[in-house]
Amino acid sequence: MPIVTDVFRSAARAQASALGRSDFDAIYVPHPIQDQLPEEIQGRAEATLEKIAARLTESHQPEPAAS
Repeated sequence: MPIVTDVFRSAARAQASALGRSDFDAIYVPHPIQDQLPEEIQGRAEATLEKIAARLTESHQPEPAAS
């Protein structure tokens, strides 16, 4: 699962669409990252963990078996 800063939302969606996965969406975190203190990065990571866990554990319906 891609995790990107929100400034790249349009680019991430365009890339997914170009690869035939328009249904595939990244998890977005606030931009910028590079000038943040370690404590600020830790806070952003903790705030995003719930979204990541939900995405990783969400239930998908199995595709119907071919007859």
